Amino acid sequence: MNSRIITTELLLGAIPIVVLLALWQALVSFGFAPVTLMPPPGQVFARMMQQLASASFDQEILVTLFRLFAGFSIAVILGVVLGLAAAASPSINAVVRPIVRVLAPLPKVALYPALLLLLGFGHGSKITLVVADALFPILLSTYYGAATVEQKLVWSAMAAGTPPREVLLKVVLPAAAPSILTGCRIGLVISCIVVFLAEMITSTDGLGHVLVTASRNFQAVDMFVPLITISLLGLLLNGLLQMVRSYLLRGFPEV
Repeated sequence: MNSRIITTELLLGAIPIVVLLALWQALVSFGFAPVTLMPPPGQVFARMMQQLASASFDQEILVTLFRLFAGFSIAVILGVVLGLAAAASPSINAVVRPIVRVLAPLPKVALYPALLLLLGFGHGSKITLVVADALFPILLSTYYGAATVEQKLVWSAMAAGTPPREVLLKVVLPAAAPSILTGCRIGLVISCIVVFLAEMITSTDGLGHVLVTASRNFQAVDMFVPLITISLLGLLLNGLLQMVRSYLLRGFPEV
Protein backbone atom coordinates (compact mmCIF):
# COMPACT_ATOMS: atom_id res chain seq x y z
CA MET A 1 0.00 0.00 0.00
CA ASN A 2 2.83 2.38 0.90
CA SER A 3 4.66 1.63 -2.36
CA ARG A 4 1.47 2.41 -4.31
CA ILE A 5 1.10 5.74 -2.50
CA ILE A 6 4.75 6.62 -3.15
CA THR A 7 4.39 5.72 -6.85
CA THR A 8 1.26 7.86 -7.14
CA GLU A 9 3.00 10.80 -5.46
CA LEU A 10 5.98 10.48 -7.78
CA LEU A 11 3.75 10.42 -10.85
CA LEU A 12 1.77 13.44 -9.67
CA GLY A 13 4.99 15.26 -8.86
CA ALA A 14 6.38 14.54 -12.33
CA ILE A 15 3.38 16.10 -14.10
CA PRO A 16 4.35 19.77 -13.44
CA ILE A 17 7.93 19.06 -14.52
CA VAL A 18 6.77 17.47 -17.78
CA VAL A 19 4.41 20.39 -18.43
CA LEU A 20 7.23 22.88 -17.76
CA LEU A 21 9.56 21.08 -20.17
CA ALA A 22 6.82 20.92 -22.81
CA LEU A 23 6.16 24.64 -22.42
CA TRP A 24 9.87 25.33 -22.69
CA GLN A 25 10.10 23.29 -25.89
CA ALA A 26 6.99 24.98 -27.31
CA LEU A 27 8.39 28.46 -26.70
CA VAL A 28 11.49 27.55 -28.69
CA SER A 29 9.75 25.52 -31.42
CA PHE A 30 7.15 28.20 -32.22
CA GLY A 31 9.67 31.01 -32.20
CA PHE A 32 8.44 32.84 -29.09
CA ALA A 33 11.98 32.71 -27.66
CA PRO A 34 15.17 32.89 -29.73
CA VAL A 35 17.31 29.77 -29.63
CA THR A 36 20.38 31.88 -28.93
CA LEU A 37 18.85 32.99 -25.62
CA MET A 38 16.73 29.95 -24.74
CA PRO A 39 18.09 26.74 -26.23
CA PRO A 40 15.75 23.72 -26.39
CA PRO A 41 15.70 21.44 -23.33
CA GLY A 42 17.13 18.49 -25.26
CA GLN A 43 20.22 20.48 -26.14
CA VAL A 44 20.64 21.65 -22.54
CA PHE A 45 20.34 18.15 -21.08
CA ALA A 46 22.72 16.74 -23.68
CA ARG A 47 25.24 19.42 -22.75
CA MET A 48 24.71 18.67 -19.04
CA MET A 49 25.50 14.97 -19.60
CA GLN A 50 28.64 16.03 -21.41
CA GLN A 51 29.61 18.37 -18.60
CA LEU A 52 28.98 15.77 -15.90
CA ALA A 53 31.49 13.51 -17.62
CA SER A 54 34.21 16.14 -17.20
CA ALA A 55 36.29 16.28 -14.01
CA SER A 56 36.33 20.09 -13.96
CA PHE A 57 32.53 20.41 -13.83
CA ASP A 58 32.29 17.69 -11.19
CA GLN A 59 34.78 19.69 -9.13
CA GLU A 60 32.53 22.74 -9.36
CA ILE A 61 29.62 20.64 -8.07
CA LEU A 62 31.70 19.36 -5.15
CA VAL A 63 32.70 22.91 -4.19
CA THR A 64 29.06 24.02 -4.15
CA LEU A 65 27.99 20.95 -2.18
CA PHE A 66 30.75 21.50 0.38
CA ARG A 67 29.61 25.07 1.02
CA LEU A 68 25.99 24.01 1.11
CA PHE A 69 26.49 21.11 3.56
CA ALA A 70 28.87 23.07 5.79
CA GLY A 71 26.51 26.01 6.11
CA PHE A 72 23.41 23.86 6.47
CA SER A 73 25.00 21.64 9.13
CA ILE A 74 26.07 24.62 11.22
CA ALA A 75 22.60 26.15 10.85
CA VAL A 76 20.96 22.90 12.02
CA ILE A 77 23.18 22.66 15.10
CA LEU A 78 22.75 26.32 16.07
CA GLY A 79 19.04 26.39 15.26
CA VAL A 80 18.17 23.27 17.25
CA VAL A 81 20.32 24.22 20.25
CA LEU A 82 19.07 27.82 20.42
CA GLY A 83 15.46 26.78 19.76
CA LEU A 84 15.46 24.20 22.55
CA ALA A 85 17.24 26.55 24.93
CA ALA A 86 14.76 29.36 24.23
CA ALA A 87 11.82 27.01 24.77
CA ALA A 88 13.27 25.66 28.01
CA SER A 89 14.49 28.89 29.59
CA PRO A 90 12.46 32.13 29.78
CA SER A 91 15.64 34.16 30.30
CA ILE A 92 17.27 32.76 27.14
CA ASN A 93 13.98 33.28 25.30
CA ALA A 94 13.98 36.92 26.39
CA VAL A 95 17.42 37.35 24.81
CA VAL A 96 16.83 35.32 21.62
CA ARG A 97 13.34 36.58 20.72
CA PRO A 98 14.23 40.26 19.97
CA ILE A 99 17.28 39.16 17.98
CA VAL A 100 15.10 36.86 15.86
CA ARG A 101 12.46 39.54 15.37
CA VAL A 102 15.08 42.00 14.12
CA LEU A 103 17.24 39.71 12.00
CA ALA A 104 14.76 37.15 10.61
CA PRO A 105 13.04 39.58 8.16
CA LEU A 106 16.38 41.05 7.08
CA PRO A 107 17.54 39.91 3.61
CA LYS A 108 20.83 38.30 4.56
CA VAL A 109 22.33 38.84 1.11
CA ALA A 110 22.52 42.53 2.08
CA LEU A 111 25.17 41.49 4.61
CA TYR A 112 27.26 39.70 1.99
CA PRO A 113 29.51 42.68 1.12
CA ALA A 114 30.40 43.00 4.80
CA LEU A 115 31.04 39.26 5.01
CA LEU A 116 33.36 39.51 2.02
CA LEU A 117 35.37 42.24 3.75
CA LEU A 118 35.55 40.26 6.99
CA LEU A 119 36.01 36.70 5.70
CA GLY A 120 37.34 37.14 2.18
CA PHE A 121 36.24 35.66 -1.13
CA GLY A 122 36.75 32.00 -0.19
CA HIS A 123 34.53 29.46 1.51
CA GLY A 124 34.08 31.37 4.76
CA SER A 125 31.89 34.21 3.51
CA LYS A 126 29.63 31.91 1.51
CA ILE A 127 29.22 29.36 4.30
CA THR A 128 28.42 32.16 6.75
CA LEU A 129 25.77 33.55 4.41
CA VAL A 130 24.18 30.10 4.13
CA VAL A 131 24.16 29.78 7.93
CA ALA A 132 22.60 33.21 8.35
CA ASP A 133 19.76 32.43 5.93
CA ALA A 134 19.05 28.82 6.91
CA LEU A 135 19.30 29.38 10.67
CA PHE A 136 16.04 31.18 11.35
CA PRO A 137 13.50 28.74 9.90
CA ILE A 138 15.21 25.91 11.79
CA LEU A 139 15.40 27.93 15.01
CA LEU A 140 11.77 29.02 14.83
CA SER A 141 10.51 25.55 13.97
CA THR A 142 12.49 24.08 16.85
CA TYR A 143 11.24 26.69 19.29
CA TYR A 144 7.57 26.35 18.38
CA GLY A 145 7.83 22.58 18.24
CA ALA A 146 9.40 22.42 21.71
CA ALA A 147 7.10 25.09 23.16
CA THR A 148 3.97 23.21 22.10
CA VAL A 149 4.97 19.88 23.67
CA GLU A 150 2.24 18.75 26.05
CA GLN A 151 3.18 19.70 29.58
CA LYS A 152 1.84 16.43 30.98
CA LEU A 153 4.67 14.60 29.19
CA VAL A 154 7.24 16.83 30.86
CA TRP A 155 5.54 16.59 34.26
CA SER A 156 5.35 12.79 34.01
CA ALA A 157 9.06 12.54 33.23
CA MET A 158 9.98 14.91 36.05
CA ALA A 159 7.70 13.06 38.47
CA ALA A 160 9.55 9.85 37.58
CA GLY A 161 12.80 11.50 38.68
CA THR A 162 14.21 12.29 35.24
CA PRO A 163 16.80 15.13 35.39
CA PRO A 164 15.84 18.34 33.52
CA ARG A 165 18.55 17.85 30.89
CA GLU A 166 17.34 14.35 30.11
CA VAL A 167 13.75 15.59 29.97
CA LEU A 168 14.85 18.05 27.30
CA LEU A 169 16.70 15.42 25.27
CA LYS A 170 14.46 12.39 25.80
CA VAL A 171 11.00 13.98 25.95
CA VAL A 172 10.95 17.47 24.43
CA LEU A 173 13.35 16.84 21.53
CA PRO A 174 11.59 13.70 20.22
CA ALA A 175 8.17 15.34 20.58
CA ALA A 176 9.36 18.41 18.68
CA ALA A 177 11.08 16.32 15.97
CA PRO A 178 8.33 16.73 13.29
CA SER A 179 8.50 20.51 13.55
CA ILE A 180 12.31 20.52 13.64
CA LEU A 181 12.63 18.36 10.53
CA THR A 182 10.11 20.51 8.69
CA GLY A 183 12.26 23.53 9.49
CA CYS A 184 15.31 21.63 8.26
CA ARG A 185 13.62 20.98 4.90
CA ILE A 186 12.89 24.69 4.54
CA GLY A 187 16.44 25.53 5.56
CA LEU A 188 17.85 23.09 3.01
CA VAL A 189 15.94 24.72 0.16
CA ILE A 190 17.11 28.14 1.30
CA SER A 191 20.70 26.85 1.50
CA CYS A 192 20.60 25.70 -2.13
CA ILE A 193 19.37 29.11 -3.26
CA VAL A 194 21.78 31.14 -1.14
CA VAL A 195 24.96 29.24 -1.95
CA PHE A 196 24.22 29.51 -5.68
CA LEU A 197 23.48 33.23 -5.35
CA ALA A 198 26.66 33.86 -3.35
CA GLU A 199 28.74 32.10 -6.00
CA MET A 200 27.09 34.20 -8.69
CA ILE A 201 27.87 37.46 -6.90
CA THR A 202 31.55 36.77 -6.35
CA SER A 203 33.45 33.52 -6.66
CA THR A 204 36.13 31.79 -8.64
CA ASP A 205 34.51 28.36 -8.47
CA GLY A 206 31.19 26.62 -7.89
CA LEU A 207 28.06 26.26 -10.01
CA GLY A 208 27.13 29.93 -9.63
CA HIS A 209 30.51 30.93 -10.99
CA VAL A 210 30.00 28.58 -13.95
CA LEU A 211 26.74 30.35 -14.81
CA VAL A 212 28.27 33.83 -14.58
CA THR A 213 31.23 32.79 -16.72
CA ALA A 214 28.92 31.34 -19.38
CA SER A 215 26.78 34.50 -19.43
CA ARG A 216 29.83 36.70 -19.91
CA ASN A 217 30.82 34.58 -22.90
CA PHE A 218 27.25 34.56 -24.30
CA GLN A 219 27.03 30.75 -24.01
CA ALA A 220 23.31 30.23 -23.47
CA VAL A 221 23.44 26.44 -23.24
CA ASP A 222 26.19 26.53 -20.61
CA MET A 223 24.14 29.08 -18.66
CA PHE A 224 21.22 26.67 -18.30
CA VAL A 225 23.39 23.68 -17.29
CA PRO A 226 24.31 24.91 -13.77
CA LEU A 227 20.70 26.04 -13.23
CA ILE A 228 19.36 22.59 -14.05
CA THR A 229 22.15 20.98 -12.02
CA ILE A 230 21.47 22.93 -8.82
CA SER A 231 17.73 22.26 -9.26
CA LEU A 232 18.33 18.52 -9.56
CA LEU A 233 20.70 18.57 -6.60
CA GLY A 234 18.08 20.38 -4.52
CA LEU A 235 15.44 17.87 -5.60
CA LEU A 236 17.71 14.94 -4.70
CA LEU A 237 18.73 16.37 -1.32
CA ASN A 238 15.14 17.21 -0.46
CA GLY A 239 14.11 13.65 -1.32
CA LEU A 240 16.89 12.21 0.85
CA LEU A 241 15.89 14.44 3.76
CA GLN A 242 12.27 13.38 3.33
CA MET A 243 13.37 9.74 3.52
CA VAL A 244 15.30 10.48 6.71
CA ARG A 245 12.27 12.31 8.11
CA SER A 246 9.95 9.42 7.31
CA TYR A 247 12.36 6.98 8.97
CA LEU A 248 12.86 9.05 12.12
CA LEU A 249 9.13 9.80 12.47
CA ARG A 250 7.83 6.38 11.52
CA GLY A 251 6.04 6.13 14.89
CA PHE A 252 4.17 9.42 14.43
CA PRO A 253 0.60 9.14 13.07
CA GLU A 254 0.97 11.95 10.52
CA VAL A 255 3.92 10.33 8.71
